Amino acid sequence: MDKAILITGGAGFIGANLVRYLLEQGGYRITVFDNLITGSKENLHQAVADASSKKGPDPVFVEGDILDADQIGEAMRGQDRVIHLAAETQVRESIRNPRPHLEINAQGTLNVLEAARLNSVRGVLFASSNAAAGRLEPPIHEEMVPCPMSPYGAVKLYGEALCTAYYHSFGLPTAIFRFANVYGPYSLHKTSVVNSFFGRIYEGQLLEIFGDGLQTRDFIHARDVAQGLEKVLRQSPDNNAVWGQIFQIATGIETTIRALAESILRLSGNSSSLVFRPPITGEIRRNVSDIAKARRILNFEPRMILDEQLPPLWQGYRSLRDHGAMPTTTAGD
Repeated sequence: MDKAILITGGAGFIGANLVRYLLEQGGYRITVFDNLITGSKENLHQAVADASSKKGPDPVFVEGDILDADQIGEAMRGQDRVIHLAAETQVRESIRNPRPHLEINAQGTLNVLEAARLNSVRGVLFASSNAAAGRLEPPIHEEMVPCPMSPYGAVKLYGEALCTAYYHSFGLPTAIFRFANVYGPYSLHKTSVVNSFFGRIYEGQLLEIFGDGLQTRDFIHARDVAQGLEKVLRQSPDNNAVWGQIFQIATGIETTIRALAESILRLSGNSSSLVFRPPITGEIRRNVSDIAKARRILNFEPRMILDEQLPPLWQGYRSLRDHGAMPTTTAGD
């Protein structure tokens, strides 16, 4: 029998990629729970249409907010597993205005975990971030003591702690995934650094780099993130090697922001050049993950190569903009 899977934030960027991947793998009945503030039904519909071979029913969509305990509790009924993606995700915005990140990410995660506990869900997969680990000497691994540098990172660390507490206090199977910098399709609305560069090139603007451009990130494609999550969906709820654990989900490859900008300039054939701005307070200087634990326990292996994925992403971005899609081009994380 297919597993019933609830995805909070499933109409967003990572959620849409995950829905597509799960449909292609088969064995799942998917419910998407989203308030549509940053996600969209169009994202979801496109992901379903793009699935190379659908091996299960189309997802059911439920409009709702993780801050509403009754709504998330109702959506949780009858679910086998929950993938909790819904969150405020912007590091820089959390520095400008911390309160929404604290309220939505903290209370929302508590609501999800409590609803899962009350409905006897057999596993909660929590989307965390390398921002929770923070200022550490890379490569980052799961045994390091976290030192978050932003309110966003701090509240993600709080979410990790809640998951661990529910695992030990109530026996609720939880698994924590620290995503590196995720890129991929269905992300036009995102203010990621890749989309920021695409947008500025499209509009004939200089590419803005905050700092000297030698800060590094570990860029992982959303399909590889989905692969890592799906491997845990297949685990039994008594597998203590998986549940109650943290996993770095990344590539283990360190890329400078300047090298990323230069790659995008080359593939676009654009004459735009770089302009350097003052560095942003609270940003991590170097960020790359050690994924040995995910490789060993989950058999996780990233397959998507950044330089190979940028050209089709740029073409897709141009096509959407040519047809009138209007994203923000504020430089992101």
